[in-house]
Amino acid sequence: MKQKAFLAVVVASIIMSLSGLLIKSMTIPATSMAFIRMLVPTLVVGVYLVAKGVPLFRNKLPFIFGISALNSARMFMFFSAYVYTSIGNAVIILYTWPIFATIFGVFILKETISTRNILLLILAFVGIIIVNHDKTFSWESSDFIGMMAAFGCAIVYALMMILFKRESDNFRLPELIFYQNFIPTLVFLPFFLNNQAPTALDWGLATTQGLLIGLIGYLLFFFGLRHLKASTYSMITYLEIIGAIAIGVLILGETLSVGTVIGGVCIVISTLLLKTK
Repeated sequence: MKQKAFLAVVVASIIMSLSGLLIKSMTIPATSMAFIRMLVPTLVVGVYLVAKGVPLFRNKLPFIFGISALNSARMFMFFSAYVYTSIGNAVIILYTWPIFATIFGVFILKETISTRNILLLILAFVGIIIVNHDKTFSWESSDFIGMMAAFGCAIVYALMMILFKRESDNFRLPELIFYQNFIPTLVFLPFFLNNQAPTALDWGLATTQGLLIGLIGYLLFFFGLRHLKASTYSMITYLEIIGAIAIGVLILGETLSVGTVIGGVCIVISTLLLKTK
């Protein structure tokens, strides 16, 4: 079983690394991308739950819908990050979420933080400074907009993970996937209707992302998390960063500055050690 779980997380990480390529290949606004991305798993999992006789809406709905509303903001920032900055910049900043999860854990879950982890947090923030040291801090800079969106996404995702950790035992995995996608689908629908119509290619790419990442990727990740040690799971997921950066460089011709590489290494090392403690 552990071998299957290991393979599941490897495959999931490779699938997740395709996000940037799929997003940058679409021509529609981020809100339309988000709508289709959330619609696909909502419909697929919703039909599955109904077929299994599971009520779509049951206990703790205020909490679940609150989490789902947060996910609306997260997904908008997620797509905006990849639209406005390079895949390398976006994926490195997005993977700062364990840093913020550690901080939220102290204040929300009343977890204690060791001196070791405080030093790792400092290392991570030094990495963030190095990554951004050569960026133009202006709302006219697409890099700045994209990286601020990535930061916002990482912060919201960290908050969601802390809240899910507190309540996830009360729900089945398909329910969690349905709930986290349901509200964003409704939120992004008006934007989708008002935006330019997607081309056939846009529909294909966005639907592929919804199926591969929104459904299959998350199912594989959760399967792996259930059967692997957290330390093993955490290390495997960093394949996503390697895969995403490789795709950006080899397929899209993106370049990485020395500062991005050095700062990225600081962030990856610190967050990996934070997650494997």
